[in-house]
Amino acid sequence: MSGNSNVGNSGVYEANEQRTVSDAQIEEEKKENRFHEGKDNSHLANDSKDERSIKNKLAREEKRENEEEEVSIDEQRRRQDATLPARAHGNEPSKGAKIDQQIREEEEEELRRKGKA
Repeated sequence: MSGNSNVGNSGVYEANEQRTVSDAQIEEEKKENRFHEGKDNSHLANDSKDERSIKNKLAREEKRENEEEEVSIDEQRRRQDATLPARAHGNEPSKGAKIDQQIREEEEEELRRKGKA
């Protein structure tokens, strides 16, 4: 792009003095890192053509189980009390959170009354 400018000479647009890494080194790093990059959801768990090994599939499942356990503590607290996040930050819960909590309590009471909980 530096050669296509109509304003000033090309030396104005070159960054030779400002660079600490050579172009060759940047290109080499791009080539090295290109194959280590991955895209999210690039592997489908049920894809028969996916060439993951059984070991990799098991490791992925273990990782997912651990993530679910970590998240489940916060999720359980939110399921018990919809107003908890706001109160934990010292704020008054929103009207929607209060209504959600009221509905949750009414549903739990209904289930207890029916003997299903």
